Parts: sequence; structure tokens; C-alpha cells
Amino acid sequence: MSLILLSPPASEPVTLAELKQHLRVTHTDEDALITGVLVAAVRAVEARGGLACMPQQWRLTLDAPPMETLHLPIAPVASIDAITVTDGEGAPQPVDASVYEFASGSPGRLRPAGPWPQPAPKIDGVRIDFTAGYADAGAVPEPLKQAVKILAGYFYETREAAHETRVYTVPQSVDALLAPYREFRL
Repeated sequence: MSLILLSPPASEPVTLAELKQHLRVTHTDEDALITGVLVAAVRAVEARGGLACMPQQWRLTLDAPPMETLHLPIAPVASIDAITVTDGEGAPQPVDASVYEFASGSPGRLRPAGPWPQPAPKIDGVRIDFTAGYADAGAVPEPLKQAVKILAGYFYETREAAHETRVYTVPQSVDALLAPYREFRL
């Protein structure tokens, strides 16, 4: 199983102006740096929480079709864009929507509703393309935006991973803000 980003988000859930206000930065001298820490903070929050803040397309590849309910690894899931199975000639063949059921949200779930065609290759023969993320920046929950701002502020102030007398860690408030959005499986 592998997960591949097909199409990154077109924008971030926090604007440069919002982050600069949070950082109390009024000049434009470091806009490129602040934009960089903003993007890094968003990606770190998404990775830590198994989340997609803004709409983005992903591909999950499997060796075989799912036999039971499959929880998609990034939430919230907005849609299944395509499912294909690779045939004996190596060509992707579309899987008819009648052979699976899909539930969007957190987590997105996919369950077989009938027999799936079997892929010819043994590795990565099934491709599930899906869109994950909140509809727009206004739909992203405020606690996630706050986690991004806190982490971006931390990256801005602490530009090195360690110092000779101290190792830096992610602020605990980031994990506390992410906790309600993480998926836990039993």
C-alpha cells in the first residue's frame, strides 16, 4: 500500500496576512520566509493529524481489492474520483461504482458491495483516487488554523532543529488542538 499526492492544495487555510498578524510582524522584509514556515506548518499539522486542510487529490494503491471496509488514510474525504484495477496488459481499467459503497467525511470509508475485478500484477494493482480536505479555508475548523499558526510561529522563532544546549520539540498545544481531529482505531 502506498499513498501518493496527485494534486496539492491550491491555497493554504491561513493567509500570509493572518499569520503575520499572529506573529505581530508588520514589515514585508520576511514575507518569503513567513510563507515558507506557513507551508511547512500546514504540512506538519496535516501529517501529524492524518488530515488534509484544503482540497487535494491523493492516490491510494493496494495490492488487492479491499475485502472489508477500508478507512482512507487522510481525512476528511470529500469524494472518490476514480478507482481502477490494472489488467494483464498493464492498463488501468475503471471499477464500476456499483461494486463499492462510499461514505465521505472523517474517516472516508470504502466498502465492497459486489465482486471486484482482480488486478493482474501482484503489487499496486488497485488505484483509488480521492479528494480530501475541507471545502475552503472558511470550512477549516479554527482549532486546526490555530495549530498552524502556533507551529508556524514556533518555526519562525526557532529556525534550527537543535542548539548545543537544547533540543527543540513541537509545542504541546499543537497536539492538544489536533487531538479531536485524529482518527483512532481500535
